[in-house]
Amino acid sequence: MPFTLATWNINSVRLREDIVARLMREEAPDVLCLQECKSPVDKIPLEQFQSLGYTHMVARGQKGYNGVAIFSKIPMEEAGAADYADLGHARHIAGRLENGVTVHNFYVPAGGDIPDRGKNVKFGQKLDYLTAMRDAFHADKPQKSILVGDLNIAPREDDVWSHKQLLKVVSHTPIEVEHLTDVMEAGDWADVTRADIPEGRLYSWWSYRSPNWDAADKGRRLDHIWASPDIRNAAHSSRIMRDARGWEKPSDHAPVFATFDL
Repeated sequence: MPFTLATWNINSVRLREDIVARLMREEAPDVLCLQECKSPVDKIPLEQFQSLGYTHMVARGQKGYNGVAIFSKIPMEEAGAADYADLGHARHIAGRLENGVTVHNFYVPAGGDIPDRGKNVKFGQKLDYLTAMRDAFHADKPQKSILVGDLNIAPREDDVWSHKQLLKVVSHTPIEVEHLTDVMEAGDWADVTRADIPEGRLYSWWSYRSPNWDAADKGRRLDHIWASPDIRNAAHSSRIMRDARGWEKPSDHAPVFATFDL
């Protein structure tokens, strides 16, 4: 059963309901994972999404912050939600599709502005969250699983507009990259996007602060799709939908897609 999956940090699902619906209409991924929904689950605007065929949803939410949701055209049941590092945040939800594939949707803490846990509590929380993810995947190796989400780290030199200038900027510091690599290795995860697009600069986020984000193109690849080793070869057709960053009232992130033949 081939299916296409997309992941998108939407930066408020209620504020941006219309562009979520636009993506559903125009691109029609079978599974759509959203992060930073900023909404209690009972306030997520389901009516329009359901009318477009997304009749299945699993989610965790909280008022004004964080929040993750998976919408699916394919039958799906909840497969758990973990509070990594005991932060009390809605940052993870898992759904199991009818073909047995488990989709993990993550919103890793951004980490604040100062890359020093002694001076910035949020940076310490980010590192602790990643460590907890690593430990969980060491203890329970993922099988027939896909991990997606805003992981808030651009790991490769060509995942950012300037490796040298961003080495001391949160999201691309060596300690963050090391922690993310540990998570990946713990679960034997494969980076689906870079397996399909191995070379060249690739971004999924452009700051709101840039007056002309498209021309400046100072982006970072913060949004990821990974696969467990048993299904990594089933993935193909990866792409980042850059155009969505220019839609009306956009998120500062663009959707990331992949297709799986399973």
